[in-house]
Amino acid sequence: MERAAVFDVDGTLVDTNHLHVVAWWEAFRQAGHKVPMHAIHRSIGLGSEDLVARLLGDRRDTEQDAELSAAHKALYGQYFDRLPAFEDAGRLLRRLDHDGWKVVLATSASGPELSALRRAISADDAITATASADDVKEGKPAPEPVEHALELAGVPAERAVFVGDTVWDMRAGSRAGVRCLGVLCGGIPRADLEEAGAEAVYDDPAHLLSDLKNSPLG
Repeated sequence: MERAAVFDVDGTLVDTNHLHVVAWWEAFRQAGHKVPMHAIHRSIGLGSEDLVARLLGDRRDTEQDAELSAAHKALYGQYFDRLPAFEDAGRLLRRLDHDGWKVVLATSASGPELSALRRAISADDAITATASADDVKEGKPAPEPVEHALELAGVPAERAVFVGDTVWDMRAGSRAGVRCLGVLCGGIPRADLEEAGAEAVYDDPAHLLSDLKNSPLG
């Protein structure tokens, strides 16, 4: 029976969360907003529109949202040629593919950003499909990104596992009815991931790979 291993990318397979934080902080600063970095960090994993809404509130000038998103994209884009994958991220995906799992990425990234992330992971041969921001109407924590990943894999929720690094990932996976694994390398505390639905929590992809046979992906 076919199985699907669905992965978030930013903060889970590639060490980009703090790069996003700095890029968003500078985008907000340039637009005249003082937003602390710790608040931005807790919002990473949301789509751009939801992130801006969460940090600036409903009374913000929504006409500025697109400009903020464009500024973040431009600032973050300067890192595209040197995004660092976490240790063993590619090996983990290849091992799962070898073991018969359909590996699918579920990410809010798209276009050149998604291409840069896939280059960093360097495991395209192991990736069955990618559900990007362009493919869904609602991003995490809505279940749609994970549900679309399962559609691409042709695998039902009961035979899938979702791996992510944020509470938004855990909530999306739980709402989609899949088992959820958390990783700490995105900077979110273990307790928060568990409260949001993580069945088990690992340090990073290398830790998950080393304990794979004892995990829900074993």
